[in-house]
Amino acid sequence: MTPIPALQPYSPTPADPWDRRKAGHLLRRTGFGPTHAELEAAVRDGFEATVSRVLTGRPETDDFTRTSDFMASERSLPAGAPLPRLTAWWLDRMLKTGHPLREKLALFWHNHFATSHAKVLNARHMLGQYRLIHRHALGSFRDLLVGIGTDPAMMVWLDTTESVRGRPNENYARELMELFSLGIGNYTEADIREAARAFTGYEIVNGSGTFNSRKHDPTPKTVFDRTGPFRGDDVARMCLDNPATSRFVVRKLYRFLVSEAEVPAADVVEGLAARLRDSGYDTGSVVATILRSKLFYSAAAYRARIKPPVEFALGIVRGLEATVGTLPLADALPALGQVPFAPPSVKGWDGGPAWLNAQTLLARNNLALALTSTDDPRFARRSDPAALLARHGKTQDGAAVDFLLGVFLQGDVPAASRDRLLEYLDRAKTVRTPGYWSAADAAGHRVRAVTHLVLTLPEFQLD
Repeated sequence: MTPIPALQPYSPTPADPWDRRKAGHLLRRTGFGPTHAELEAAVRDGFEATVSRVLTGRPETDDFTRTSDFMASERSLPAGAPLPRLTAWWLDRMLKTGHPLREKLALFWHNHFATSHAKVLNARHMLGQYRLIHRHALGSFRDLLVGIGTDPAMMVWLDTTESVRGRPNENYARELMELFSLGIGNYTEADIREAARAFTGYEIVNGSGTFNSRKHDPTPKTVFDRTGPFRGDDVARMCLDNPATSRFVVRKLYRFLVSEAEVPAADVVEGLAARLRDSGYDTGSVVATILRSKLFYSAAAYRARIKPPVEFALGIVRGLEATVGTLPLADALPALGQVPFAPPSVKGWDGGPAWLNAQTLLARNNLALALTSTDDPRFARRSDPAALLARHGKTQDGAAVDFLLGVFLQGDVPAASRDRLLEYLDRAKTVRTPGYWSAADAAGHRVRAVTHLVLTLPEFQLD
């Protein structure tokens, strides 16, 4: 295959160096917002070491068998646990994981196979689907697509449990083709009807998806011009055999990792799709190609995504080096428009410009204010910007502003924005409320207020 220039590996040069700006871009896209220490380490260690660390994560044993806070908190989630507790559990994982990229790809696949607790109403089923997605997030899309068909949460969500011989339900067969693999235009209504018969006879027994031959339609079905006594997993594999599936998946990965603002070039799609097929549908291979490519570090990719609500919220917490509880964050997310384990429909969240409107922008500003204020009882000084700046020895106004802009925006703001922040700090020195604020209180208030201003800059809404 002819080399595709955009997918050729990026290599730092004096004219195009690996710097804090590029490091921040990589860490934002592959995690939930970098800390000061992570940015410093990325610049110090260089491009290749940083990309390798992002792809492999920190060494650790299986998150689901080792003793951990995650496991302990999961055991406290019975089937009837409410949605906010589920959401808080996942937010806690996102904040503490040793492998942010895997966790972020799990969120991507959650949106791809969008399943909501609103109908499933079983926290154990939702956690089981999370485990399946997490296990394959950077691995085999083939195994994930086949496995999701007998995932209990998905079976309830798309009514596979109601599909039996003589009364096939078409919901899962349709979404398998339209939203999970092929995309519109690459199948027929007849394919859906026949595939629905293949998905008869699946049920949930003792919390697991199982096949019951007595309820299955064993007669021949014709799907994609092939005829046989197909079962559900056969149909999923036939979808994978169609090159349309690899193109459909890499277009979504492009939108997630590279840019929402432009349609990927045809040669980029074909190049990534070929890699996905040639690797046996290894998602990690495609993701590594993207993260090492010239395309990923091009101007077209930089701040070309609107930051989703989860990334917005967690990016503030991580940048502030905060130790907040995640239940208050979970409670704040509905107003921002994204609640993990509760996508709005089988199509998932639309993303892009749909994240921002008058209401969600106000909710973002309010959350940023709550996290930077010491007056909000939900966060109780666990995310105090004044304490952050004191720990890092940033006592002068210029140093404080540069530190905040460096952590949250890698300095990527117009000079005029920095000047206005400094002007605010200068004006605020003269503001006093007699009998209420001491000099120390006033200094802390100035720092918290200017941090809030940083987090409401237009640039902070972009990833």
